[in-house]
Amino acid sequence: MYKNIKTLLCAFLLLAFSNSNAQKVSVQAKISGLKGNGYKAFVSVVVGNAVQPFDTAVIDAKGNLKFSAECKAPSLYLLNISEFEKNTLHLMLEPGDKVNFEAVYDDTLSAFHIVSAKGSDNIRLYQQFNDILYQCGQQARRIDNEYILPSTSERRKQELSQQMQQLQLSQNIAVRQLLEKNTNVLLSAFLVTYFDNDAETYADLFEAVDNGLKERYADNQFVKYVDNKVRTSLGPGRMAPEIEMKDPNGKIRKLSDLRGKVVMIDFWASWCRPCRMENPNVVKLYKKYHDKGFEIYSVSLDKSRDPWLLAIEQDGLEWPNHVSDLNGWTSSGGATYGITSVPSTVLIDRQGRIIARNLRGEQLANKLKEIFGE
Repeated sequence: MYKNIKTLLCAFLLLAFSNSNAQKVSVQAKISGLKGNGYKAFVSVVVGNAVQPFDTAVIDAKGNLKFSAECKAPSLYLLNISEFEKNTLHLMLEPGDKVNFEAVYDDTLSAFHIVSAKGSDNIRLYQQFNDILYQCGQQARRIDNEYILPSTSERRKQELSQQMQQLQLSQNIAVRQLLEKNTNVLLSAFLVTYFDNDAETYADLFEAVDNGLKERYADNQFVKYVDNKVRTSLGPGRMAPEIEMKDPNGKIRKLSDLRGKVVMIDFWASWCRPCRMENPNVVKLYKKYHDKGFEIYSVSLDKSRDPWLLAIEQDGLEWPNHVSDLNGWTSSGGATYGITSVPSTVLIDRQGRIIARNLRGEQLANKLKEIFGE
């Protein structure tokens, strides 16, 4: 339940330092809840695609620590306390920042709870994000502790499982609401990736963060990552981007030329066994609903022309909208929609908006029945 967003770092590249003059950043913190003395704070910074050691700060007997740096551009600093390396604190610092925070180590959760923070919008946002995860973590621990008791009945375990699911939903709602209020704060470009694995559902949030930051932080790679996510993670309700590619005869076929029809973009390839196994179902649905306004726009990720054409013939893919640039996984059409596996589908309404993604088999049949009737 208590998510460690350190695992998200591998997805990012920080910006190359600009030519502007460096400004000093400073951090002061008080860490309580540690048992004993002699702890150190290991400070590192994300540079390029690596996390580089930066400094070591001694934590005094009262739990105080501090460090400073010359900063030319917004940078993400990581703070790890000795013996608690898995509990990283993430500090987004911009040139000139002077931040101060207080954190308490909760041994029962093996997590740091930031109880106060001041000095920048980034540190305040991080404190609020940390607080949401910490509070939900406490509730999750109580649920888990009851669940594992030998005396807990199966019925009660089912109730506790439902509570845990509801808690996760509540946590997601709270994080979403927090980020919606802070789309102009740079750290939000990092924190929004809390929803990375469900980016289509939260596409509007990614877009709001992107719009709030890309003008001011155009060269920042955290923002660039979100911007790329917005362009490639296309969820329901969003306009379907254009695809303009050649068919087997060299004719340009545009996706937008099918506007007014319900269109399924089918990303496939002749060498893709699951694609070929799905094709009979696609053909069946095309024949059933074509006269009612259903079209298929097939984008092949083949690299060779002959296998592509042979598969079209063998599988009876009788619709005319077959396109490919024969570039395989670097297909321009696939790149537009962020396709990383096939088969993949995108169902589009008559106005050109995305209805759903990756519907196949019975799910696709049910959706088309909902749209067109029997």
